[in-house]
Amino acid sequence: MTDISADPALDQWRTYDEFAAGIDTFRLPNTSLAGTALTLALDDGTSLTLRFSDETVAWDGLGASGTDPYDAVRVRDDVVFVNIPMQSRLREAVTVVFSTRTNRATVVRSRIAAEAVEGTPQVGQDFWAATTDAGPATGEVPGPSRDLIGKRNVYRYSPHHLYEHVYISSQRYAWQCLEGVQRGHGDMDLSTVWKFADGLYLFCFREFRIAVASVWLHDLGYQLMTTGIFLGLNGDGDAEHSRGGGHIYPLGSVAYPDAQPV
Repeated sequence: MTDISADPALDQWRTYDEFAAGIDTFRLPNTSLAGTALTLALDDGTSLTLRFSDETVAWDGLGASGTDPYDAVRVRDDVVFVNIPMQSRLREAVTVVFSTRTNRATVVRSRIAAEAVEGTPQVGQDFWAATTDAGPATGEVPGPSRDLIGKRNVYRYSPHHLYEHVYISSQRYAWQCLEGVQRGHGDMDLSTVWKFADGLYLFCFREFRIAVASVWLHDLGYQLMTTGIFLGLNGDGDAEHSRGGGHIYPLGSVAYPDAQPV
């Protein structure tokens, strides 16, 4: 009989920077938004203004302003995923998804708390639906969705990163690492899913065991690709931003016959 509990790899919980290294290998290519300016009207009545150059974005909103680097990916012809890994406000990132066709948008702010609190993820997230000033907004307003509950997918981020996700409820998902430095590890963490458009879902998680959170845009329509980012504390305790992305392979789904998850 083999005692798997004796496997030292299962006893060593990896730090965020260890598992994130190379997790963007199969990510969609970056795009430049130089010369683009957007004002987003958030659903709480505030606004966020973005003015992009080649490598930086001047932003004003969410109670502050600054100029920081940005990372943009054209997920579909009309949908852009933008992350601002802030240097002007350490331990924060702002992620924006917007459509040039519907003029709808979502805004996610990820922030690392000053201190860890047992039983609470140290990286928290705030969410807003928004519209852009590029024209009248059309179509469905982005918002919380239960569409992923019961689905089971495998995500291939690189030749050395393979993860499985099972979407348990509107508040939690389960994951395990099939290939990579976290192989054999898994957990159930807090998650949030918003539907952005047909087949496009914003999936965000906040881990309990290590200080890390992530924002992903899953294209479960014709492309079966995901684009994402991480914000967390590395092994030295410093804030670190990372990119992620790769291929989605659906494994199947279940439907609950009577009582439904939260």
